Amino acid sequence: MTLSTSGTRLTAKGMATRARIVDAASDLMLERGVARTTIEDIQETAGVSASQLYHYFTDKNDLVLAVIDHQSDLVLGIHQESLDRLDSFAALEVWRDKVIDVVRATHCAGGCPLGSLASDLAETDPIARARLARAFGLWEELLRVGLAAMRERGELRPDTPTDDLALAMLAGLQGGLLLSQIRRDTQPIEVAIDTAIAHLRTMRP
Repeated sequence: MTLSTSGTRLTAKGMATRARIVDAASDLMLERGVARTTIEDIQETAGVSASQLYHYFTDKNDLVLAVIDHQSDLVLGIHQESLDRLDSFAALEVWRDKVIDVVRATHCAGGCPLGSLASDLAETDPIARARLARAFGLWEELLRVGLAAMRERGELRPDTPTDDLALAMLAGLQGGLLLSQIRRDTQPIEVAIDTAIAHLRTMRP
């Protein structure tokens, strides 16, 4: 249930207005950075007054947390659809192709929204850092559960360290996304994921 700052339950119209504010804040914060995005910028882009904005968010920090939650839902939604079905190398390749297709569709611009927010906030906002850590933890868990399912199916040896590999894959994915953003080329993300999959293949029974 979504509430206003006064604790009242939002109407459908209220939820739509709140979502419009979060969408505007997300776009601006990812484009300009959190510090350089002002409340006035968000009001103008979302087409709302100050009183409307503060009806839904107590302050900018509250809005930043909403942006993190919004981007977490978007990013994890992209990966969850494929990783929920991860139980084989074929399924792993489907996920790989989807990730690269998403990067290619954006022409390698923008990088990972969660990674960008983490870079912006991790050293200055401990509450935001904790919220981002939770999002990355959920992402890691998707990979961990999928790799464990592959091990249970006999696709990987019983001694395969799926927890460590899930963390390594997420770290490689983040690095690949960053380099693809800088180079405007999908090669880094392709190499990062393909190398991880190739390493996994050495752990077949």
